[in-house]
Amino acid sequence: MKTLIVLTTLAISVPLAPAQTAAQKADDYYRKGVAAEKAGDPTTASAAYHAALQLVPGHVNARYRAGQVKIEAGSIRSSATEAKIGGVKIPVYRIEKASVSEAIAALGLAIEKASNEEVTPNFIIQDPKGKLADAEISMQLKNVPAKAILDYIHSQANTQARFDEHAVVIIAR
Repeated sequence: MKTLIVLTTLAISVPLAPAQTAAQKADDYYRKGVAAEKAGDPTTASAAYHAALQLVPGHVNARYRAGQVKIEAGSIRSSATEAKIGGVKIPVYRIEKASVSEAIAALGLAIEKASNEEVTPNFIIQDPKGKLADAEISMQLKNVPAKAILDYIHSQANTQARFDEHAVVIIAR
């Protein structure tokens, strides 16, 4: 009899977890899609949005984001490239009277070293009119994010960057 009372008491005191509804599961997939977009992974984002739509075909946010991912996949990937480079902190960056290509090459090596070769950026310099030939870059920086160093190079050389999926394109202004 004691066992029956204990089991009955346990059964009453332990609440049963309600099963997740299709709408809740769809919202979970939607959130996974948003996280994948922020991480720069449009393929995973698209799959998550479509999984949400399989569960709830009228999920407006998932339908909208799925369409946007299809349109903006390249931009999502390039944002990930920018975030990866920007997330690397360079302990020491010193150059004196370097050309733009030397400064960019030194930055690429510093990013690789600081990230233990997890981030290996590709840089392309577009200067069809030779505007960067006379530019000299000098700076001495410590513990600065790589993106900030790139911005300092831009300010000294009058350049700008375009982050593509596979490379950072440095463009003379």
